Amino acid sequence: MEEIPDKELLEQFRNPAFREKAFNQLILKYQKRVYWHIRKIVISHDDADDVVQNVFIKVWKNLDGFKEESQLFTWLYRIATNESLTWLKQKKDNLKVSFDDVAHVLSRSLEDDNYFKGDEIQKKLQQAILTLPEKQRIVFNMKYYDEIKYEEMSQILETSVGALKASYHHAVKKIEDYMTRG
Repeated sequence: MEEIPDKELLEQFRNPAFREKAFNQLILKYQKRVYWHIRKIVISHDDADDVVQNVFIKVWKNLDGFKEESQLFTWLYRIATNESLTWLKQKKDNLKVSFDDVAHVLSRSLEDDNYFKGDEIQKKLQQAILTLPEKQRIVFNMKYYDEIKYEEMSQILETSVGALKASYHHAVKKIEDYMTRG
């Protein structure tokens, strides 16, 4: 099936006769990328599925108001990132623990995750990533796995390119230290 350009999807979505079909096309186009972005933040497959549902509900409710000042992908990633961070905050609040403790819980869930197909080195990398502060973890994942350019990341995370580069540099250094510790 041919991929429909975002501009055309948005035009179709704004036409009540094509609204649902256009939204389904949007989901088909972006669901996988959004899922993996979220999954790298929340770790658990089931939790990622829940967050993805929340993201697309929010997209459905707010797509009419999308002003096209950024790319659709950038807007979706901003929503996905914010929903993931909200989910982590709720998990932290429900567990009444610190972010570091949530990272520990997520690391344990990685150990028990039947959907994780990586080898030991990949698992160690994921555990290293989980030791990072929240912002560094998100920046690292977006740059390393999703290959998002700093300028686009700046729009998604609403922060400066310089701050993102610094976060990524610190994240890489911490991951290298973790990986060489044995």
